Amino acid sequence: MATGNPTILDTIVVQKRLEVAQLPTGTIAAYQLREAIKHRGDGVRDFFGALARPRKGDIGLIAEVKKASPSLGVICPDFDPVHIAREYEAAGASCLSVLTDEKFFQGSLEYLKAIRAAVGLPLLRKDFIIDERQILEAIQWGADAILLIVAILSDEQLAHFHALADAAGLTALVEVHDEEELARALKCGARLVGVNNRNLKTFTVDLGTTVRLAKLLFGADAGPANTRLLVAESGIHSRSDVERLMGCGAEAILVGESLVKSGNIDDKVAELIDR
Repeated sequence: MATGNPTILDTIVVQKRLEVAQLPTGTIAAYQLREAIKHRGDGVRDFFGALARPRKGDIGLIAEVKKASPSLGVICPDFDPVHIAREYEAAGASCLSVLTDEKFFQGSLEYLKAIRAAVGLPLLRKDFIIDERQILEAIQWGADAILLIVAILSDEQLAHFHALADAAGLTALVEVHDEEELARALKCGARLVGVNNRNLKTFTVDLGTTVRLAKLLFGADAGPANTRLLVAESGIHSRSDVERLMGCGAEAILVGESLVKSGNIDDKVAELIDR
């Protein structure tokens, strides 16, 4: 029976609103995002393309630079984000995900900036984006892609943020967890669809979530599926997990916990992507 108590996701969004309120006021137009990219001076690295054409292995890997999570606490006590990012790049990751949420994941925008200067891979700002100003902020600190979590956005926000990212040349990873969210993602024109096997309300994990939603994503009524790419996220620990996800159509995986806890990033990446 529902208790009416706020979920972890609810709590995170409340905190995120407080953080967003501290950003400079004003609306953000696509030209401002493009100007910010121009000012950054090094263009946009092709996040989508790197996943569609992985450099090594048989599946694209978004390797996550992750220190902690709300469910597990600190998972990497000796955390050196730049060192981890360099290890991921050397091991054959296609892209990197950098957590920038401070309160719940002990991430930082400073990590994003430092990692961009240290590696050549495309970078995802992994955070809870609820305001267009966070997209500008992502560019200013070094992101090539942003995460849009359908569960925390209205249809209007989702469409607007996705359109802004497209117009600026950024990749939007649109994250879903159930059938309704998948339908909303496709309605906004998402090309890079992430299925989170972790329920962000309860933090339980089930790889069957990707298997179930892939049938809808690539079904006969799904539209131009060949223009989309499926990323399986969370709960991926072994090559058998990866093979199960590949079998249902996943062309990329997002992995953090099992990599940073492995003790040997190179060996673990080699196992997961069959390098």
